[in-house]
Amino acid sequence: QVQLVESGGGLVQAGGSLRLSCAASASGRTFSSYVMGWFRQAPGKEREFVTAISWSGSSTYYADSVKGRFTISRDNAKNTVYLQMNSLKPEDTAVYYCAADTSLNHVIATMTPGYWGKGTLVTVSS
Repeated sequence: QVQLVESGGGLVQAGGSLRLSCAASASGRTFSSYVMGWFRQAPGKEREFVTAISWSGSSTYYADSVKGRFTISRDNAKNTVYLQMNSLKPEDTAVYYCAADTSLNHVIATMTPGYWGKGTLVTVSS
């Protein structure tokens, strides 16, 4: 079982930056057993994959829409994953969800991770 709590969302102007955090509490497995990802859902749209990071943090994956602007990282000692978002655009406005699964495929391919946070709202004004 993993509980995920996101923080760091808010209102920012276009071109600005935000850093999201996701604190995980895991029972039965260590945090480093999980691939971590971020997804987002804009109003009226389906949830979409944003980025993911492998168990040790050695590999990262990004949607084309955020590549070069967003950076995912993790601190396994702190059971936390981060999403640094730079050069934000109004189209980045969405609820951002942290997700976890032991399977990389479930996070980046099927987009069906077993654990989800409740989300944090990011609003980018033009």
